[in-house]
Amino acid sequence: MPSIDKKIFATLFISIFATVTGVGIVVPLLPVYAHTLGAGGFGIGMIFGSFSLARTFFLPYFGRLSDRKGRKPLIVAGLFSYALISLAFVFSDTIEMLVTIRFLQGFASAMIMPVVQAYIGDITPPGREGFVMGLFNMSIFSGLSLGPLMGGIINDRFSLTATFFCMGVLSLGAFFACLFLLPPTGKERMTTDARDPERWWSILGDSTIAGIFFFRLVYTGCIGIIWGFLPVLADMDFSLSSTAIGFLVMEGVLIGGLMQMPMGYLADRLNRRRMIISGGLLIAVAIFSFVWATGFWGLFVSSLAFGIGGGIAMPAIMAIAVIKGNDVGAMGSVMAMLTVAHSLGMLAGSLLAGVMMDVFSLRYAFPLGGVLMAGCVLYLIIFPPMVKNVPVSVDAVSGDVP
Repeated sequence: MPSIDKKIFATLFISIFATVTGVGIVVPLLPVYAHTLGAGGFGIGMIFGSFSLARTFFLPYFGRLSDRKGRKPLIVAGLFSYALISLAFVFSDTIEMLVTIRFLQGFASAMIMPVVQAYIGDITPPGREGFVMGLFNMSIFSGLSLGPLMGGIINDRFSLTATFFCMGVLSLGAFFACLFLLPPTGKERMTTDARDPERWWSILGDSTIAGIFFFRLVYTGCIGIIWGFLPVLADMDFSLSSTAIGFLVMEGVLIGGLMQMPMGYLADRLNRRRMIISGGLLIAVAIFSFVWATGFWGLFVSSLAFGIGGGIAMPAIMAIAVIKGNDVGAMGSVMAMLTVAHSLGMLAGSLLAGVMMDVFSLRYAFPLGGVLMAGCVLYLIIFPPMVKNVPVSVDAVSGDVP
């Protein structure tokens, strides 16, 4: 049984961890900062949504381009652009500037995440999709959990400007790591392409890909609600510090990250459909429970339950994505479509929750996510993913993994 390339895996793992940590640093601070500039619920939703809007437009193009021309050029270009754009936050002092900068950041991001995930999918041995993708997802979850806590501490001890500089420096470090350590893929060494990859609308016509697309869309919509409005709720209703807010945002992501590897291991052995449905039900209950929080500990429990639900479901989702990417010969396009779902979910979740906040009250932003996730679970029960688990041999279990 072939083992995964440790050098490639480690380079991509560390680079994504650094980049995502930089993003996470400003996550708990942007909503509060925007609120001080006069933004209402819709304005906060636009700041988060503009990032997702840019990614939604450009992800299918960059995903398919990586299938045709290779992964490394897009990854390196995206990371360098991301570092430059991150520094522009230092000069942002209006809502319009924040929306514009986030849109440009979303454009750069479209060249990074799905292409990196496609690269990992390319080097994943058959039968280990859940474990390898779960292990790699720890870089994302760990960065998103450490970043908010770091951001709160840096803002409390130094300034908001310092957090923006940290974000840029981490992205620049990831750029140099991939530039010098990441080898080109086979397609980058070829003069012609052997196969023209499937177009994205054909890929989305697959019922299994449509199912995991729908789940990723709704799940990320719930994340958009939490990231955009949990900091405002904690600040307005409970007057929590930036550090406490950063901890609450970090908590759910950290728990989900810690569960990625063990749940990925199980996703290669258990029924993936049941894992997705179980995780989805817990997510629905968790996000609805934010309505009844009466203080820090109420928010803590809701965030904890949300993280556990995501930790159960996401490794199974990503395992299915790798298998389908190999089946259709378009790993980059499949990963791009899932990231499109991520972006659309973040956009729709933040904007719809912002409207609920403006029309009703801040607390009503959260039940919307619970209702949508419950509907998603019902859809998956009626139209289950049609991917069977590949039997794992003894060699596959004992093969080298970084």
